[in-house]
Amino acid sequence: MSFTIKQVSEKTSLPPHVLRYYENEGLLPGVARSRNGIRRYSENDLEWLSLICCLKNTGMSIKQIKNFVELSMDGDSTLKERCELLKEHKKIVEEQIQEMQKHLLKVTKKIEHFTGEYKKYAGEK
Repeated sequence: MSFTIKQVSEKTSLPPHVLRYYENEGLLPGVARSRNGIRRYSENDLEWLSLICCLKNTGMSIKQIKNFVELSMDGDSTLKERCELLKEHKKIVEEQIQEMQKHLLKVTKKIEHFTGEYKKYAGEK
């Protein structure tokens, strides 16, 4: 089964120009084309897009993602390197989550404080 750029755009919420950009940057190599040159995305391409979006949304740069894709294209000899790259990224994401948890706690405490202050101001108990 294959999908048009419009179908992939609808499935992923990525605009067509972003899909073309990813392909041009080498993040999505090997997208098949019809005889007329129309992109035909496979299930495998959708899996790659899902991973690309995950990595990008967790702060990995396009350059790093491209490196990961290139390593993947080189085959099994790069499995260890890819695993190490993902482990390092995971560590960074976990640190970001911990930092965000601290910020969330502070915001929650401020909400509690201002809610209490407002209740006093409004004469509530």
